[in-house]
Amino acid sequence: MLTWTRAVPTAVGALALAVALAGCNDLEAGKGGSSSGSSQSKTSYRLGEASPPQESTMQKYKDSKYTVTPTKVQTGTTADMDNSGLEKDKDEAPKVPVYVWATLTHKSGGAMEVGDMDDDLVVKTDKGERTRAVIVLMGEAKWPDCPAPDTGKKLSAGQSEKICQAFLIPEGQTATAVELSQGFNADPLEWPVKN
Repeated sequence: MLTWTRAVPTAVGALALAVALAGCNDLEAGKGGSSSGSSQSKTSYRLGEASPPQESTMQKYKDSKYTVTPTKVQTGTTADMDNSGLEKDKDEAPKVPVYVWATLTHKSGGAMEVGDMDDDLVVKTDKGERTRAVIVLMGEAKWPDCPAPDTGKKLSAGQSEKICQAFLIPEGQTATAVELSQGFNADPLEWPVKN
């Protein structure tokens, strides 16, 4: 389900639109965007442990591989949400941000943009809901200690980028894992969150 939320960035003063995939229970195991192309059997990792090399499914990066390493997960507060610049949707239950820090490492092939390496990350809650990171179409959401990543930055083989992304979950729920979608034919990779 796509949620369109109006936002008014305090610094820009312009109306912005934010998109978040919330309650995406159709992102069940084996459903998602990119494919690793490998037959590894391990699907659970510790925070700080890198994924196996992921093969890009995008034509412009067809020979490229990269790894994703979630390193830290922290749940924000309603005050973080209030100060983000995003306008609350009156028809939805209150949400709080979950911040996920990760390291993206380009392993081989042509240079890739950061935004094409992080878009398959998902946060899973204790109620089984899954959500993707907040995407702000115009303007910018403000999160404490979690600056928006430079999604257009290109990484060449051997280069890494540390990023932070905000995910919105229903207030009262707890983030239990970070997942990396592996396409339709493989289970997602999972990094359990210790609370």
